[in-house]
Parts: sequence; structure tokens; C-alpha cells
Amino acid sequence: MERTLKRLEFDKVLARLAEHAHSELGKERARELVPSTDREVIKRWQAETTEGRELLRLDPVAELGGWHDVRQAVARAARFAVLSAEELLAVGETLAASRRIKKFFAEKSSRYPLLNELAEALTIQAQLEKNILRAILPGGEIADDASPELLQIRRGLARAQNRVRERMESIIRSSENQKYLQDPIITIRNDRYVVPVKQEYRNQIPGIVHDQSASGATLFIEPMAAVEANNEVRRLMVAEQQEIQKILVELSNGVSAIAEDLTITMDALGQLDFIMAKARYSRTLNALSPTIIDGARVDIKKGRHPLLGEDAVPATISLGKDFRTLVITGPNTGGKTVTLKTVGLFTLMTQSGLHIPAEAGSEMGIFNQVFADIGDEQSIEQSLSTFSSHMTNIVNILNRADTGSLVLLDELGAGTDPTEGAALARAILEELHGRGACTIATTHYSELKNYAYTTPGVENASVEFDVETLRPTYRLLIGRPGRSNAFEISARLGLQPAIVQRARQFLTTEQVQVADLINKLEQTQQAAERDREEAAILRRESEEIKERYRQLEEQLREKREAILEKAYEEASKLVRASRLEAEEAVKELRAKLAQANARDREEAIKQARQKLQRVTSKVAAKEPERTTPGEIPRQVKPGEQVFLPKYNQKAYVLSVSGDNVQVQVGIMKMFVPLKELRRVNEPRVTAHGQSQVGQVYMDKAKSIETSLDLRGMTTDEALLEIEKYLDDAFIAGLSSVILIHGKGTGALRAAVHRELKNNPRVKSFRLGEAGEGGAGATVVNLK
Repeated sequence: MERTLKRLEFDKVLARLAEHAHSELGKERARELVPSTDREVIKRWQAETTEGRELLRLDPVAELGGWHDVRQAVARAARFAVLSAEELLAVGETLAASRRIKKFFAEKSSRYPLLNELAEALTIQAQLEKNILRAILPGGEIADDASPELLQIRRGLARAQNRVRERMESIIRSSENQKYLQDPIITIRNDRYVVPVKQEYRNQIPGIVHDQSASGATLFIEPMAAVEANNEVRRLMVAEQQEIQKILVELSNGVSAIAEDLTITMDALGQLDFIMAKARYSRTLNALSPTIIDGARVDIKKGRHPLLGEDAVPATISLGKDFRTLVITGPNTGGKTVTLKTVGLFTLMTQSGLHIPAEAGSEMGIFNQVFADIGDEQSIEQSLSTFSSHMTNIVNILNRADTGSLVLLDELGAGTDPTEGAALARAILEELHGRGACTIATTHYSELKNYAYTTPGVENASVEFDVETLRPTYRLLIGRPGRSNAFEISARLGLQPAIVQRARQFLTTEQVQVADLINKLEQTQQAAERDREEAAILRRESEEIKERYRQLEEQLREKREAILEKAYEEASKLVRASRLEAEEAVKELRAKLAQANARDREEAIKQARQKLQRVTSKVAAKEPERTTPGEIPRQVKPGEQVFLPKYNQKAYVLSVSGDNVQVQVGIMKMFVPLKELRRVNEPRVTAHGQSQVGQVYMDKAKSIETSLDLRGMTTDEALLEIEKYLDDAFIAGLSSVILIHGKGTGALRAAVHRELKNNPRVKSFRLGEAGEGGAGATVVNLK
């Protein structure tokens, strides 16, 4: 297996994968990745990589870093070793990152269930994390407040150092002592404050000599007057180091107590980084997760070799469904070996949980074993020829390959006599095919083309060659054998036509017929491919048009329901109001009849009848008229009412532009062809040919303002104005308006907002922004 991975350059894929990991743990897992044959494991690995891609897309700024590789420090702490401040700081920052990452995935568990399951193994040690990060500053310094004792010691140390400096400064400032000093400065030797004294005056400043210059001309002396103060500084420095050591021991013991949890956490963090490395590599390759299917077969849609980058030519390859053996022929440097490696790498990548650089719809089965015989296998150490070395490898493959194996053979049978090589190659392919293995073999032998034609389950393929440019296109064409193109290439390079024609005569009749057959097949397949591409384009366009009309139909249905609902609501209001008026008329009539004579009774009855007649007329005026679609109008005028059979709705003409007419249906405006309109027999028409309702629409659209100033009005006045103004704005088709109420005490604004909440024409509202009046205005969005 290791040799196969090397031949297919899987190690290079893993090296590039490792470059996308952010930690050494992730890099280690990437470099050690081995394909699996367990279907459930493979599906989970693929799903984890897919979740990682989703995380990069949906949460690109998620903080998944900030931790360190503390495995060695944790192992030492488990043996009760005292960790350094830097090691403890790394542990503290790792604990903080563990807590942060675990919280992130817990909050997004529905979006990333597999990653959250992995993150559940992360430990949260809030108190130890707090203790470490409080005690140790960035850079590994111990904070003053790491413990009360350390704070007290450092304060005392600062005071003692100040006293020493004061005494030393009094010595160097003395005019009598300055002539004895090399320089009037205070320095430190062996953690004690000293002054530089000239050699010849060493007895003039009594004290302890701690050091001398390289030339011996200067002695660094601790004056006797400062010895006691220096002793105090030294004592406090020792106490400081003892307290720091005590703090480090205490924190290290805390790490030791959770060493097992930290080990599990490091493993989970490394796995998370490894998964995100797979996701980043997938994004770099513009790859996707293939569909994992049953059986040992592949169906790759426009797959690109992962190591070739932009130079890779997409190849569509199928194997294991209609045929198990594929024989690829074509010129050298035509891309046959790249095709072999692409199939092999895609298989290994899929079974390692890596996405493959191919188009959606690619399917990959699971192979129990992958074998490859690719490249120059000449062995100098074993004195084997290229043919012998290839054959040794093929023998090993034949001893192990069976159903569920993928076998990739490059230049099968090459390196020996062509006749014998072709016969041997055919025998090997027959053996592998009989065992049920999926095999792809590249060859130059024409005999294998015929074998592929005549054997069920075996298919020809070739890499396309452009005779005009004399270069391969690297496109794989399944179902068509390759041609040598020797005659065409020779003619293009200038060989005399007579010689080319003479060469053709040396071919047997069978060879000429096969060449002609291949040529016709090539032309037919190219034509079929063009037709297929055109059909695919037409299908996509028709699907897009169908989707657009579906959306339009849905929008119109929603608009129609909204209009009907609004009409029903208005009708209900009118009926309720009419009923109230009728009841009021009846009450008045009863009251008058009770206390009136015959003449007065007749008058009261007459007045009641008139009032009921007015109510009835009001309801009748609101009753919608049934419209019978008329003829197609030759021309229409703005304000005229028309009927749209396509939408079963009346509309009003807003403007006319040639054969296109802008109409308003409810609150919706649209352009429709004149031929889609029908006349409506409208009883009330003005002198200008416009219906009264249409004229109202036109007048409102022209006169309505986009804002209403309510300042200075009482609350009742303002509410009446708002109701009327919103009706007019709705009829005019305005989508938003501004109500100016001023700031004041806020009472008018509150009343306006209460009214807007209950108004059926209001979709939403908000206070104005800068340039809209701020808090003194409200922006209203209409339905």
C-alpha cells in the first residue's frame, strides 16, 4: 500500500494538506493520514470536512486558535515536575481557548453537530485558568498580585532599593568623593549596588570590592554605609524567588491534577485543527464532497488533478457501472498518466475524508485495495530492466487483486516485443476483468482497442489530439479509441503527400477500415457532444424561465389574496356601519311613534325611510360590479379602467408608451402589452373618457405629498388627518411616507404610534434618522 501511495503522489497531497493546519498536532495528523475502507468512517470523515467548509463560509471569524502544544509540559506535570512560568502561561492560554471553543460549538450545535460532538471532549477548568492567567503575565513574568505575600515582598523590596539608592547617591554627590570615582554613577554587581572607584583611591572609600574592570583601573566597591541596606535588598530578593517558586509549585500541582483531561483536550484540539485543515484545503482546491455510493465504482464529473492547479484539464470518468475495465489509448504527453493518477488520487482522497476537486454529482464507491503500476520502474540495484520491473509489480498485483480492487496500469505491456507485449497485456486485462477488479490501463497497442470493442464490460477511451496544432488537448473521451495520427502529423510537418499516400497503401484492408471507423465515430461523437451541450443550455434556460414564472404566479396569488382580504375587510366595516345606522333609525322611529299623533307618525316614518334609503344606497355604491371582458382596445387613455384576463383583475391605466401600457392593480404597478387588455363597460365616465375611480387614482398619484405635518394639531385632529392621509397615500401607490409630529412632550408621537399599530395599511414604522427629522418624525412603510 505504501508503494501505491507513493506512485500516486498521495504523499504530496498530504504535504499540501499539512500546510493548511495551524498547529503541529494538526500537521502530524495530516502527514499520517491513511485511507479507510470502513464505509461509516469514510462518511463521517467526509461530513466533518463538509462542516468545516460550512464553518469557513458562515463563521469566518470564529476563534478556534489561541492554544499551544502543551503535551510535553502536561506530561512533566503528571510526573509532579514544577513547570516554568512560560509553560504554565501556555497551559493557561490553552485552557482559555478550550473553554472559548467549547462554548462556540455548544451555541452552534445544530449547525455543526459533528464538530460539537468532538468539542464536547474539551475540558473547562475555569478556576485554574483564572489562577494561571492572573498570576503570570504575557512574556512569562509573575504578576505582583499573584499572591498577597509576593505583593508585600515586592513592595518591601522597592522601599529597600530606594533606601540603598538614596545612600549611594549621597556618596557620589559628595564633592569630596567625586575625585575618587571613575564615573559618578551607581551600578549593580552580584545583585548589590556598587560605585566605580579608581584603583589608586580604593582606600579612600571603605567597602567591599565586588568586581573590577578588564583593565584593572576601576574597582566596583560596595560602600560600608550601604552594606546593611544592600543586605536587606538581597534578603527580600531571595524571599521573592522563594515565593515565586511556591506559586509555580502550586500552579503546577493544579495542572498535574487535570493532566488526563488536558491530554484528551489536546487530542481533541489537534483533531479539530486537522478537520479545519481539510476544510481549508478543500476551499483552496474549490472541491466538494462526493456522494458515497455502494459498490466499487466511480463516476467523476469534470475532475481536476489536485496537484496541477490551474493547469489541470477537467476529465469526466466513469468506471464500475456499465464497464469495469477501461483501455485508454492516445499519444505520449497526452494526459493518460494524469488520468490514471487522478482516478487513484480521488479514490484515496475520498476514503481519507478529503473533498475532491470535481463538479457536483460526482460519485465515489469504496475500494478495498488500490494498486498502481505507474512510471519508470527500472531498478539498478536489482539489475532489472523496465519491463522486468513492471512485470514484477504486476505479478504482485495479480496475486492480491480481487473484487473490490482498483488497478491502475500505465503503458501495459511496454518495453518488449510489440506482438508479445500486446498479447501479454490482453491476457493480464482478461485475468483482472475475470476477477471483478476495476481496471484502467493505458497502452499504444491497437490489439487492445479491438479487445475493448469485442468484450462486454470493457470500454475504450482516448485522449484527444488536435491535428491542427499538433498538440494534445488532454481531454478524455470515453467510448472512443485513440488514433496514432501519424499520417496527419507527418503531412502537417511537410512530408510529401505522395509518400504519405504510399504509406497508407501498406496498411491492410482491415486496418484502413478500422481507421475509417474510428474517424467516423469521432465525427459522430463530436456532433453528439455539441448537441448535448446545446440541449443542456436550453434545459437550463427553460428551468430558469419556469422558475421565474412560478415566482411571478406566487406573487400574483399573494397580491390577489391581499386585495380580496382588504375588500372583505372594507365591506365588513361598511355593513357594520350601515347596520348601526339602521338600528339607530329604528330607535328614533320608535321613540317618535310613542309620543306622536298620526300626522307626526307619518312624518317620522317618512324620515326613517329616507335614512334607510341612504344607508341602502351607500351599501349598493360599494358593491363590486361584475365585469364582462370586452374587446381588445385599439388605444387607451390614462385613467381608463381596463380588465386583465390573465390575472382576472380590473386595473387603471397610468400611462401609455407605444404598445406597452402601465397599469395599476390595487397597489401594484406593472407594464403589460396592449393586446392583453380588454375594455370594461364602465357606467360612470368623465368627458375625457376616464372613469371616476380612475380619475381618483390619477388625481391622488399627482397631488399626494410624501410627508404630513401634524405639528400644532390636537390628538383627535391629528388622528383624523393620519387616517385620511394614509388612505390617499395607499391609493397613490406610495411605499413609504413621513409623519412630522415634532418632539415636544412626546404625547402626540405616542398617539401617532398607537394609531399606526392598528392601521391595516401600515406594514412597519420607525423614528426618523439624520436627515429624516430624527425623533420629531416617524417613517411609515405601507403595505
